[in-house]
Amino acid sequence: MSFPQLFLQGDAISRLVAVLLLAMSVASWAVIVWKSWLLRRVGRDLVRATASFWQAGSLEEARLKVGAFDREALLLPLIEATQVQAAGTLAAAGERSQQLTRVLRDALHGVLRRLQFGQVLLATVGSTAPFVGLLGTVWGIYHALTGMAGAGQITVERISGPVGEALIMTAAGLAVAIPAVLAYNVLGRLIGQIEADLEGFALDLRELLLSQWQSPEATLSAAGPSQGTKAPSPSGAQGTPAPGGSAVHEVTSVGA
Repeated sequence: MSFPQLFLQGDAISRLVAVLLLAMSVASWAVIVWKSWLLRRVGRDLVRATASFWQAGSLEEARLKVGAFDREALLLPLIEATQVQAAGTLAAAGERSQQLTRVLRDALHGVLRRLQFGQVLLATVGSTAPFVGLLGTVWGIYHALTGMAGAGQITVERISGPVGEALIMTAAGLAVAIPAVLAYNVLGRLIGQIEADLEGFALDLRELLLSQWQSPEATLSAAGPSQGTKAPSPSGAQGTPAPGGSAVHEVTSVGA
């Protein structure tokens, strides 16, 4: 007996289990196909966008170049988060390093949430689909046994057919769960690699902005003492008698 015939001959619970397994299979495969395409695209764009950023001459030029390659907006939120000015608020309080850490962390979390979308569905399908199929099998066996109980004599031939048909639900649950579990592990590994690249870029960007922000301060602090030091005034030099003045006067007096 095929699965459609089993579905048509089953009761409401058996049909509900079959529909649920079908919906879980369609949803998981849709996520698998979509995320596989998305992560491959993101991996290529991330390499190009990162290279274009470090080849730019300024931060504004880098933002424009990254926008041409970053089609899924992974690096742009990190760059734009560092340009937000919130003067007069608690966001602007504290040191510059603390501000950059906060805004980059928030932007990075937003990007990772988009990359993680669909992983919960795959984990849920992979962990629950076998039990849903098992529920269909148990209910099918129970339904078959109660139907044969009123038929009088029960033989192996009468039991093997309905029980074997009910076991199809267990096989269907495993068929739904196995691809979801495999895809969850493979896609999770790809997401982990992209996450590591994004964290590294965020750290490098933070260090770059801190070095640019500290360079003018270091220049001013180095130039401050030289500008503040005044040369000795000529009047002070005139007010102090020359070391040889008295000796010249004595020589003149003796000669006279």
